Amino acid sequence: MDIRVLRYFLAVAREQSFSTAAERLYLSQPTLSRQLKELEDELGKPLLIRSNKGVTLTEEGMILRKRAEEIVELMDKTEQEVRQSNDNVSGTVYIGAGETYAIKLIADTAHKLRKDYPNIHYSFFSGNGTDVMEKLEHGLMDFGLIFGNVDRTKYEAIEIPLHDTWGVLMRRNEPLAKKETVTVADIAGLDLIIPRQPNHSTMLSELIAEQAPDANIVAEYNLIYNASVMVNEGIGSAISLDKLINVSGDSRLCFRPFEPRREAVSYFIWKRYPVFTKAASTFLEQFRKDLISLTSRDLSKNIMNI
Repeated sequence: MDIRVLRYFLAVAREQSFSTAAERLYLSQPTLSRQLKELEDELGKPLLIRSNKGVTLTEEGMILRKRAEEIVELMDKTEQEVRQSNDNVSGTVYIGAGETYAIKLIADTAHKLRKDYPNIHYSFFSGNGTDVMEKLEHGLMDFGLIFGNVDRTKYEAIEIPLHDTWGVLMRRNEPLAKKETVTVADIAGLDLIIPRQPNHSTMLSELIAEQAPDANIVAEYNLIYNASVMVNEGIGSAISLDKLINVSGDSRLCFRPFEPRREAVSYFIWKRYPVFTKAASTFLEQFRKDLISLTSRDLSKNIMNI
């Protein structure tokens, strides 16, 4: 299977048109059509459904598209790493992370390295833990920042000392907003929007079912900004982590932490026995130093410095 033909296939899948894809690839349409027909013959499966309305993917085509995107992305990353393999510390560090204020610690390290290593660049991928782990497993990410348990047989991990706090993001005119903190029992009867992550949503659903059985889960979210828009429109109140949405000033929203305090612990992870670029190794070395040097006072300063 030729990487070049996979790029052709992805172009047709993206444009949903042979003519448009051929134009963007600087190929003739017959040449492009023949290359993809040969790919279908090689795999023994139809990948594309051709019609007057355009091109759509078969079930097999959708499977190939997902894998082809990963293969092409990994190939591009590998080519970049090989070209930049010299005495200079340069290149791109690939980091995947869920939504957490702990990303600030990564940003602090990246900022600190800019002075001595201006040729180190960063590619950040935002997604839930499953998405991040999948990309890390396939070599598309150097590091991941995730919540929950870590398989220590496959990954090295550093616990992030800055923990996130669970609470409720709600409109300021809600009766519950008058309280400084809320209990899980306080949210009984509310319409709730909860995060769509395996480790978070399961834990929260069980907690709500046990202590606030009258609460109604009306929606799930992947990105907290989208959830905040739903909260602002009055669809419900969101169970979320602190410091992800600005609720200061004239914001119509507010955040109330749970009492007793409930924290989410995140881990900075990477595959065991990695083959790092100089850029990734340099970043990890500095990140380790920065975490070790953090004192309780530094953590408090970081938490307050939003």
